[in-house]
Amino acid sequence: MSPQANIVGAVTAPFVKLGTSVKNAIEDANTRWNKGSELAEENKKLRDELATLREQLVDYHSAIADNEFYKNYLKIKDENPDFEFCPAMIISTDADDVYGGFTLDVGTRQGASLYDPVITNDGLVGYITEIGLTTCKVTTILSPSLICGAFDSRTNDSGAVSGNSTDAKDGNTKFFNLPRTCSVAVGDTIVTSGNGVFPEKLVIGTISKVNNDPVTSSLYAIITPAVDFENLRTVMVITSFAGRGNELIGENK
Repeated sequence: MSPQANIVGAVTAPFVKLGTSVKNAIEDANTRWNKGSELAEENKKLRDELATLREQLVDYHSAIADNEFYKNYLKIKDENPDFEFCPAMIISTDADDVYGGFTLDVGTRQGASLYDPVITNDGLVGYITEIGLTTCKVTTILSPSLICGAFDSRTNDSGAVSGNSTDAKDGNTKFFNLPRTCSVAVGDTIVTSGNGVFPEKLVIGTISKVNNDPVTSSLYAIITPAVDFENLRTVMVITSFAGRGNELIGENK
């Protein structure tokens, strides 16, 4: 190169280098911007797909739970074709109620009515004691406000089932007015007798203890309910059944 060219090259080289750097930086920025936009769009698409998959998964698990829920009642329905059911979910519990009362998301609009029995596939829960258009309150078998005719499925010894505050603390209820000649024993299953608002042979629970009643000189038994009240979430309301009678309500002192 000529001396003049060398001089010009030496002078202009930093500017050329700076221009090239700026050009490369701009191109890199544009590339990153384009790639960033593509990545952002791809990320949004993936997030949308993930949200859709999550919704589908929730729907799937919900369908599985519903199928299991209804399947558990098929046997009851098969054995009692006259039963009409209304599925319900517990929407609130009464913290001040030591007997485990709660509110359901069904009311008269869904076909429920006062004193309809409430069950799970395991057994009797209680019955409706307050009702509105879309909600109702349930009194459980742990409450003294509910008295139910019942009998021992093994011995056919009959009596009544109702709760009290002492037994309710342990999650139990009471089978009482049993004659001293009866043969009830620990482990026996107690079912409804079919008198009053409850259909016949709904499982109430099993006998965990048998004692003498010092006041009436009769026997009574402590029943562990078949229903797990602590983990109760969904139930069925029996809105109709053959032979339904008047309510049997009282107070077990």
